[in-house]
Amino acid sequence: MTSFPPPGYVTLCEINRVLITVDVISDDRARETYGKVIGVVFTPIPFQAKNLLSLGLENNGGEQKSRILESGFSQKGLLALPIKISHAIKHRFHRNDVDGLRRVNLRGVCWHQHKDILAFISGSNQVTVRDYEDSEGKEPSILESGFQREVKHVEWRPNGGRTLSTACRGGICLWAASYPGNAASVRYGAAPFVGTISKGHFVRWTLVDFLKSDNDEHISALSWSPDGRYLASGSYESSSFTIWDVSQGLGTPIRRGLGGISIVKWSPTGDYFFSAKFDGTFYLWETDTWTSARWSSSGGFVTGAAWDPDGRMILVSFSESSTLGSIHFASKPPSLDAHLLPVDLPEITSLAGSQQIEKISWDASGERLAVSFKDGDELYEGLIAIYDVRRTPLVSASLIGFVRGPGDNPKPIAFSFHNKFKQGPLLSVCWSTGFCCTYPLLFRSHVLP
Repeated sequence: MTSFPPPGYVTLCEINRVLITVDVISDDRARETYGKVIGVVFTPIPFQAKNLLSLGLENNGGEQKSRILESGFSQKGLLALPIKISHAIKHRFHRNDVDGLRRVNLRGVCWHQHKDILAFISGSNQVTVRDYEDSEGKEPSILESGFQREVKHVEWRPNGGRTLSTACRGGICLWAASYPGNAASVRYGAAPFVGTISKGHFVRWTLVDFLKSDNDEHISALSWSPDGRYLASGSYESSSFTIWDVSQGLGTPIRRGLGGISIVKWSPTGDYFFSAKFDGTFYLWETDTWTSARWSSSGGFVTGAAWDPDGRMILVSFSESSTLGSIHFASKPPSLDAHLLPVDLPEITSLAGSQQIEKISWDASGERLAVSFKDGDELYEGLIAIYDVRRTPLVSASLIGFVRGPGDNPKPIAFSFHNKFKQGPLLSVCWSTGFCCTYPLLFRSHVLP
């Protein structure tokens, strides 16, 4: 039976396909319901949400230079070939892509891959970090810097300790945790004044590098390679994405097509890479020789993308559709032979009354999928649908129920799963009412009473 949170109630957690609701969230109620099982209670974290209602902010960028690099990787290194694009064409795409950015699933909240540390965008120019492994640090740290303007995306660096990347206007900030006697080091040759200490109570966060974008472009998409060596970045203001060798502070732009970049995603194995544009095209890349295959959509541009745990399939959502697509590779890497198949979520239309999926997030085990939608029935407005997912090997999804946030008329701004929480996935949601809430989804019988 589908779990529906009545108006006036808020969701607390999932227990074996049932979403538990309460009239008021409290630590005592959370401790009694799930805290005794997983050993931790997730108190909602307040933040100023008034500037984050869409995470796709106003167009305040100027004209860009016309020089774009079209390039590819070789096994021996990075190759770049300059190519010119007219100002008129770029201006037309840029104007349209700013509007489209509001509908893209920008990663405004992110869990560390191997630690219980949560980061989320908590203001136009600030990021909040909450370390649940720090028994003394009950208060979150606030990351602020003059380099960090209009943050669009946050992502932890794999195999990089406590290193966080933030996508901003003009480039990418790299933050690292500092401890007494073990200060984070700033990269040699980094921009002047990098080294700002953030506000925090116990752990200190240092801005260790700033990777400057061309023409002060507003970076709006990030993705790390699984080994943490390379960082991919994209901008709605540019038709190229950039692969950064972070240790050297060097970036190589790669361009296909004309539209601005909406999403970049490295596969979990590193063999494949996905990029999408606001003109409705998207590309699958193999990362051995950096060859690509171009795809296009009749359902609008790609607004969300999530790889399966094995990196052999990617799930995508589109701006003008209530149906997801799953792209399955037919052969092993580096083959780009693939098939695009529909994944129906009929309840989005039949129950919620919506024709458009807004955001998606898929947990790393491949067992839970979170979906938000727009322009639905008033009763379902602002809810997040939770699906039980099976891959056999085709993807099928069964609706568990809906999550409702705290406050009056809450709407999800951003949400993401915790990939490595052993008792089951955590879903963290930043709500328009100014709270970042974490929902344990517990369904693995060996950890339940």
